[in-house]
Amino acid sequence: MPGRLFLTESLSAAAAELGPALGDLAPDSPRFNIQPGQEVCALSPRGWQRMRWGLIPVGRVNARGRPVMETIINARSETLFGKSAFSGTGRAVLPVNGWYEWTGKARAKTAWRLSPKAGGFLYFACITDKWIAPGGQEVLQLATVTCPPNADVDRVHHRMGVLLHPEDVPLWLTGIPETVSSLMVPWPDGLLDIELAKGVDWSGP
Repeated sequence: MPGRLFLTESLSAAAAELGPALGDLAPDSPRFNIQPGQEVCALSPRGWQRMRWGLIPVGRVNARGRPVMETIINARSETLFGKSAFSGTGRAVLPVNGWYEWTGKARAKTAWRLSPKAGGFLYFACITDKWIAPGGQEVLQLATVTCPPNADVDRVHHRMGVLLHPEDVPLWLTGIPETVSSLMVPWPDGLLDIELAKGVDWSGP
């Protein structure tokens, strides 16, 4: 499942493919190590917005009524619409050019770069929320939605992000749970390149 992302193309190309213009948002420069907690640009029903990757679940509780303590960067599709911790969340789509996964043991991990074989963008299905920070600042935030892996991703991880076809983006953004559930499935096999990640500064942006 995505724990680091990368962006190699201007988001203006994603905006052209999906329809809504970026408006006043300046396209991001290439970013080769997008980490949880950093700002990303996503498409919501209100248009393109900058959001923090990671839901700070202040005030959210689990099924037992206990506070959710950990920051949520990925949400399981299987429990998304039945889990009290995700009640009242919105939806968005996060365009990136790929993501990274790791295999191996802690001190000998191998980094893999996953990207579309045809080039262009991958559109991650996300949920969104708003955090009121100390001092009253409102912070828009998101978490990617995950599902079981396809045969390609299964080689490097037991989960993958829910990826959307451009024509399915409007349904994800505005559809009711019963209609969008069909979108939360593994990406078709054979459409991703998986190669060793080389030359990435894991401490940098």
